[in-house]
Amino acid sequence: MSDLAKILIVIGLLMVIIGVLLLVFGNIFAWFGRLPGDIHIDRGNVKVFIPFTSMILLSIVLSLVINLIIKLLGK
Repeated sequence: MSDLAKILIVIGLLMVIIGVLLLVFGNIFAWFGRLPGDIHIDRGNVKVFIPFTSMILLSIVLSLVINLIIKLLGK
């Protein structure tokens, strides 16, 4: 089996696990988007949401997960 196939299978399994977690524990990620550093502006008809802290946290977590997957696959 090629390396790309293994990576796609692992990513697919992770997506299924995350989907099941979201179904079972619906509010498990309710805090996401409400972290200190996320900008919410609500003035009249204008609503702006800029999730700086949430996106930095997501980037760090995804980088760690991808690096772990690569190391586990023997690269």
